[in-house]
Amino acid sequence: MSKHRILVIEDQEDVRENIVELLELSNYQVDSAPNGKEGVKKALASPPNLILCDIMMPEMDGYEVLYILSKNPETTSLPFIFLTAKAEKTDFRKGMNMGADDYITKPFEEMELLGAIERRLKKYEELSSITDVEELVQRASSYQNIADLEKERKTQQYKKKDIIYREGDFSNFVYKIVKGKIKTYHINEDGKEFIHDIRKEGDFLGERSIIQDSSRTEFAEAMEDSELMLIPKDDFQQLIFNNREVSGQFIKLLSNNLSEREKELMEMAYNTVRKRTADSLIKLHDAYSGEMEKVTIDVSRADLAGMVGTATESVIRILSEFKKDQWIEINGSAITILEPEKIQSVKF
Repeated sequence: MSKHRILVIEDQEDVRENIVELLELSNYQVDSAPNGKEGVKKALASPPNLILCDIMMPEMDGYEVLYILSKNPETTSLPFIFLTAKAEKTDFRKGMNMGADDYITKPFEEMELLGAIERRLKKYEELSSITDVEELVQRASSYQNIADLEKERKTQQYKKKDIIYREGDFSNFVYKIVKGKIKTYHINEDGKEFIHDIRKEGDFLGERSIIQDSSRTEFAEAMEDSELMLIPKDDFQQLIFNNREVSGQFIKLLSNNLSEREKELMEMAYNTVRKRTADSLIKLHDAYSGEMEKVTIDVSRADLAGMVGTATESVIRILSEFKKDQWIEINGSAITILEPEKIQSVKF
């Protein structure tokens, strides 16, 4: 039996029964509802993997069903396919503008319906497996068929230590890193930096404030000579919010990122400086890995201290210990990581 469960909302009994029979023969688990109100209740009580919904129904039509379910966190990103006997373009446009994933006109061929269901379930599964915001943006681009988003975009050069944006700045662009490394950080009341992320080539930068439609909540600075592509706010928002599945997954990822940030703050409060230094080196190792056989990081001790959340002198002392253990090599500001597994295994 398929692990996928489909909810069919259709007021015409014969049509509903035929669809249920077809789906059950295709090894789907199927639940059904004879009207929109009943369908909403069932979807909220036990969210299915996909919803097939007629548009023209008494009591509550398909548009109302979609609107209500899109407002609930548990059902906002579920694949939603409209069924209707009307083939007018205005109906099609209205449904898709509200966030429906597909639109099938009755009567339909069995393979047309099954093909649409299979495509939407596959897409939803792929998006749901993504655990990184930047990867979701990349995958969204391919689904939305807007590879043109990056065509003929302006790029801007930044020298090492150049500020890309400051906390409180108005958000006009999302940046895609064409070349280089960018650090994002906060500054506390004493003027000290706390670095919380390192972005590398291929990553997006500044997307969170665009998604939240707010001013910048952090500083971004080039760690080395870098080239960034500028993507206007409106174009990026169209990419992200043009699809319910993508936007729903974004909400989940942003929530996960907030939890991860809280975890990092707890670790800063309770972990030793040695452990935090090791974790920061691994974070940098992951950002630079794949570029060379031995991962060499050119990072100032002040930047590393900003990641660790401690004084520069303390970081220098821990690096000396790691060097003595032959886990790293140091050449000026450059740190070559020789034993990433041993650094990662540091407990205290």
